[in-house]
Amino acid sequence: MAIAKAERLMNLALCLLGTRRPLTKRELRGSIEAYLEAAGTASGGNDDAFNRMFERDKDDLRELGLVIETVEGIDGEIGYLARRDSNRLPPITLDAEEAAALGLAAKVWQQARLAGAASGALQKLRAAGMPVAEEDPYDSQAHSALEPHIPVHEAAFEPLMLACRDRRPVVFDYRKANAARPEQRQVEPWALECWRGQWYLAGWDRERAAERVFRLSRICGRVRLRGGAYTAEVPDHVTVRETVERWSGETATATARIRLRSGHGYPLRAKALSTTADGDGWDELEIPYGHGLDAWLVEFGPDVVVLAPDELRADVVDRLRAVAKG
Repeated sequence: MAIAKAERLMNLALCLLGTRRPLTKRELRGSIEAYLEAAGTASGGNDDAFNRMFERDKDDLRELGLVIETVEGIDGEIGYLARRDSNRLPPITLDAEEAAALGLAAKVWQQARLAGAASGALQKLRAAGMPVAEEDPYDSQAHSALEPHIPVHEAAFEPLMLACRDRRPVVFDYRKANAARPEQRQVEPWALECWRGQWYLAGWDRERAAERVFRLSRICGRVRLRGGAYTAEVPDHVTVRETVERWSGETATATARIRLRSGHGYPLRAKALSTTADGDGWDELEIPYGHGLDAWLVEFGPDVVVLAPDELRADVVDRLRAVAKG
């Protein structure tokens, strides 16, 4: 349905941009196949259905930035057109640093759905004379020592990305780390964020009436799109990033003490505030404690023992029991 509407809007925009004189609704109705099919003109016609669809499409195009003029003809009939000079973007000029930033951003999406769009955008910039370096894939010196990548392996990424873009509620089955079975969630998605190599969805959980963050690797099965408007206000992007950061354990609000087997858990050691050797093959560490630390500690299995606080220890034990139950 979304693809059909996008195609209809594109055809309407092309008709309005391609005409030298205003086109009436009757002319547009006969020129765009989607209007003929949707309004049922082939079987007698439905003016009300067509008028509602056309007005919605016209408003959508204006919201997207297309300048559509309304012109009254000599016979009093209303016509529409979009003049090219009113809808032409100003020349785009980029300096070397801005072009390099765009090139770097395009590389980030090499493994994602936007790889084709990013590559095409760079080609258009080069054709326009922008200073975007074109690397030789066989030249080992052309690539920088560090090259950014955002791996996207979860099947849920693409439908959730589209749902965030189109502001459409979704339904999916989600298995919490301390749960044996997945539960259905109804979510109004806000944004996707990547932390520690993992993708997270931030949004509004309708059943819990609160903001929540979901790790994409724990989404089971297919993401289903739902109709209807959002019921909660969407925060700005900075706030969403802070929400994901807090829920993924990046923001520490306290400290925890753990025992860590010697020679193991180097990511934990890198974050340690202090380390003391026990002398029996274990070390005692003081580490930052924030939301999500229990899920991270579980990943180290028997090499980690939580000493304090008690609630963190209980959360880790619950998660391990859930894993043991399968």
